[in-house]
Amino acid sequence: MAEPAVARLTIDLDALAHNYAVLCKQAAGAQVAPVLKSDGYGLGVGPLARRLWAEGARSFFVARLTEGEALRSALSPQQGARIYVLDGLVDGAEERMDAAGLTPVLCNLSQISAAGTHAARTRRPWPVALNIDTGMSRQGLTPDEARAVVLSDNRLQGLDVGLVISHLGSAAEPENPRNSRQLSEFLEIRSLFPQAQASLAASAGIFLGEDYRFDLVRPGISLFGGGPLARPDDRLRAVATLSAPILDIRNLKPGDVVGYGESVRVEAPTRVAVVAAGYSDGVIRAARSGGQAWFAGAARNLLVVNMDLLVIEIGDASAMIGAPVELLGSNAQLDNLATAADTVAHEVLVRLSRRAERIYVGEA
Repeated sequence: MAEPAVARLTIDLDALAHNYAVLCKQAAGAQVAPVLKSDGYGLGVGPLARRLWAEGARSFFVARLTEGEALRSALSPQQGARIYVLDGLVDGAEERMDAAGLTPVLCNLSQISAAGTHAARTRRPWPVALNIDTGMSRQGLTPDEARAVVLSDNRLQGLDVGLVISHLGSAAEPENPRNSRQLSEFLEIRSLFPQAQASLAASAGIFLGEDYRFDLVRPGISLFGGGPLARPDDRLRAVATLSAPILDIRNLKPGDVVGYGESVRVEAPTRVAVVAAGYSDGVIRAARSGGQAWFAGAARNLLVVNMDLLVIEIGDASAMIGAPVELLGSNAQLDNLATAADTVAHEVLVRLSRRAERIYVGEA
């Protein structure tokens, strides 16, 4: 007999489609190219990509070559999909990337050289994008390197530069002057590539206004319900709902200690539920300080998150063993859980494990 699933992750593709529509409206004419790196933020790239394709998405971004290959396979009937790989060319991946029809986002001079060599060998132009570092100090050509590439007679020979991108480091803080500094830097470099499209904004950047949107925007976390200001946004719906059943209900007396160590000691009579999920299922342990689950129509404080179990306060709520508790979803909201764990919504999603039973609703 199969072991009954003790936790369930429901992935709502209708909610994904809703969020995509909200972002398209916000983009006001710019192409919306979903970012589906890390297996679609941990939610399964295939179903997500197929639904987004059905909603009109035609360009996508991933981080790794293998992610691009998996996405191409998932979209195999839709040969027109453009898939950008943000790592660019790593470890001599030209043949595999070309074979899968992937577009590398070239990040440094050595990658540009490798791409040019491949184009010369195949005797056909190779579509590429260029990443410009405007202030993140991560991937990307420096502005001086970008200028040198343009002034060179042959560095871009054989390459069809169709897109120039950069990435905002403080877009979730609209008043941060770093945003306008990066925009100014990007505008200058973007002018060196007048035939290419331009992209600066990811999820939060889309909401900064028209100046930041350019030709293409690259939403990631907001597709899944993460707010552009790192807090819940009523315009966006939860795509992932993690729930788990109650295993036990206990009445604690003052002075009782909950879980490992002695950091959680109740000071008054407290009624709690033991729930069949933990950090092995992706509930970040640090969320026990200030995090909340949802049960019986109200938010319930997380007291303890262990590997396989967690404990919540339930007060005098009517409860029984087997009743489901929402640990993440439309009530136990993604951004709130991230804040409680002192992290970002992106990490909350990608940490969801494969142990929970996965159910997709609204498949295309």
